Amino acid sequence: MKLYPSQEDYAKVSQYKTSAYITVAPASLWFTKQYPVIKWIDFASKLDKDIRIIFIGSDKEKQLCNTIIDKSEHKNSLNLAGSLNFLQSAALMKDAIMNYVNDSAPMHLASAMNANTAVIYCSTVPEFGFGPLAKNSTIIETKKKLSCKPCGLHGFNTCPKKHFDCATTIETDQLLEIL
Repeated sequence: MKLYPSQEDYAKVSQYKTSAYITVAPASLWFTKQYPVIKWIDFASKLDKDIRIIFIGSDKEKQLCNTIIDKSEHKNSLNLAGSLNFLQSAALMKDAIMNYVNDSAPMHLASAMNANTAVIYCSTVPEFGFGPLAKNSTIIETKKKLSCKPCGLHGFNTCPKKHFDCATTIETDQLLEIL
């Protein structure tokens, strides 16, 4: 699987590639596939201030990204949610130090660009066959043994067991150690 952004797509995102950066795509259509906002805030707050964080996603995710930026106080952050189309996002992901994504569409964009990828699996598992395909990809999951994981193929709007341990027990250090 490959994507082919145009010269215009690369030109649109070239202005954001002037220094080292990571991308973060913090949302998912399914609640139980989305790493909790409080965890994204903790991650961003602990990142070195010299690392630029570029948040990507749809226009519906703009406020989520703003919340993470505001509460993490990571000043070297930029919210591009809703500002880029799929191919522009893929062109941006191509040269990132790392792309932090949930088990969701941005994972597939990163795979199609063979971009460095860190995929967070909450309620799902890569063994379903929908894992990252990039050469440099890392899977991040809870280290806690859970009898309820996976709880479904695509996720749910709420945790069926009401504890969401598959996400809340993933430690920030698991994300940070990849850099």
